[in-house]
Amino acid sequence: MSFFQKLFQHVTDDKGYKGASAETGYFGTVKADPNFNAQNDAEKLKKAIETKDWILLKEGSLKTLRLLADELKKALKSHLEDVVLALLMTPSEYDAFEMRRAMKGLGTKENVLSEILGTRTNKEITALKNSFKEVYRETLEEDIKHDVSGNLENVLLSLCKATRSEDRKIDDGLAKSDAKALFEAGKNRIGTVCSVLIDILTNRSEAQLCKIFQYYGQFSKDGLAKDLQSELSGDFEDCMMTLVKVAWNKPAYFAEKLQHAMKGFGTNNDTLIRIIVSRSEIDLLKIMQEYKRMYGKTLQEAIQSETKGDYEKILLVLCGSP
Repeated sequence: MSFFQKLFQHVTDDKGYKGASAETGYFGTVKADPNFNAQNDAEKLKKAIETKDWILLKEGSLKTLRLLADELKKALKSHLEDVVLALLMTPSEYDAFEMRRAMKGLGTKENVLSEILGTRTNKEITALKNSFKEVYRETLEEDIKHDVSGNLENVLLSLCKATRSEDRKIDDGLAKSDAKALFEAGKNRIGTVCSVLIDILTNRSEAQLCKIFQYYGQFSKDGLAKDLQSELSGDFEDCMMTLVKVAWNKPAYFAEKLQHAMKGFGTNNDTLIRIIVSRSEIDLLKIMQEYKRMYGKTLQEAIQSETKGDYEKILLVLCGSP
């Protein structure tokens, strides 16, 4: 049984799992160097390029790294190049790059769109949209409308508004009425009224959603997660479940994504790189803690079993390994 299956069994119990705590602070693995010096870092990076000593890319060097794209592109190849070029971008530029890549070429990677828009704050989504327009000369919304349709398009465009509540205070009465509305929109009728699901899941704060999920158990013995899985399907179901999982425990959501990227035959390097790079300056420490708790081994151990060479080394550095 997966972590989230076990989790949702206890959603309706006030004594059960409460999801991730609302700790404040910095939980990234990449930390700014208080003695940052661009010239010194440039010299370190020149040496790193010549010797392929990727330990030198740690900490303050990221600022200078973004100024050396051409030299680095000449020196790198394969997945190592993908990691370093991702580090050359600001967080919003990288999100924009990943969104664009998910919608261009053969097929749309809807799960990437759901992951990014479903896990970013309002501020991060606004920055992403600004970078997207600046770099690609069109709006993110225009690209989504061109490549996605139906209910998934509606939920992604709703998230693009970046107006979701981020209040930690809980409105108990609203949580009860929303729980009833969700039940009546789905499990308690023939056919699901998706507009109700989209409105609540994309506008309520994560703290408010957790309370809604608990009250939902008063109407359905199966719980919201199982009801969604039985009522929905495809990419829209995946997006809705992303919002549910992220509300309960965002680090655990990313830990699960990392596990899926590395288990079985072959490694999904795009997902592995995207999550480690994008969360390394936000909450990768928490993700690593959840990964160890959920899978009984460290994220570093999993990376070592799935990657090799300089690619392995740079991922381990981003995870905070000395």
